[in-house]
Amino acid sequence: IDLQPPKGTRDFPPEEMRVRNWLFGHFRDVARSFGFDEFDAPVLETEELYVRKAGEEITTQLYNFEDKGNRRVALRPELTPSFARLIMQQGKSLALPAKWFAVGQCWRYERMTRGRRREHYQWNMDIVGVEGVEAEAELLAAITDFFTRLGITAADVGIKVSSRKVLQAVLERFDVPEESFAPVCVVVDKIEKLPREKIVEELAELNVDQAAIDGILDAMAMRS
Repeated sequence: IDLQPPKGTRDFPPEEMRVRNWLFGHFRDVARSFGFDEFDAPVLETEELYVRKAGEEITTQLYNFEDKGNRRVALRPELTPSFARLIMQQGKSLALPAKWFAVGQCWRYERMTRGRRREHYQWNMDIVGVEGVEAEAELLAAITDFFTRLGITAADVGIKVSSRKVLQAVLERFDVPEESFAPVCVVVDKIEKLPREKIVEELAELNVDQAAIDGILDAMAMRS
């Protein structure tokens, strides 16, 4: 019998579990100190939930299969789609603003690299019902507090801030139809994962012309 865990996963013997609990404890302490409530959702979700967000190609990155009831399901690769499903499920009964967080196990069937396994854990903090930038500012304050607690400084890490409003303004400037905004966002979300030529190809398939493609890529490359 093979005594090793499946490829891309890991065991947590007691000495490593203590470190994990210490780290997850900081996740939870920070979230609660900012007034967030913890939630969780099934590790197993419908495959459609992820296809709707990231497109059909996401299926190659999922642990997905057809269950005995002929339903297409997948192990969750991230927490955000489950969070969105739960928020929509609550409907008008949800008190706003809603501040939820989760620390959950996730799975991605991808090529492994250093520090990136197929099984991983994700800390999510989300705010719903705040129209201004106050929610983003609060989340930035929370992650900064987390780094401070761990002794991590600006010499160790940097924070990147993106805005869909910037992308929307670029599309409007180049007369890209409003209905193309969502599919363009799906492609833009892959910029750090795919080669530039692949991004250009996928944007062109959405009938985005070359001038608009250049404008999108230039905007996404801006640094403060």
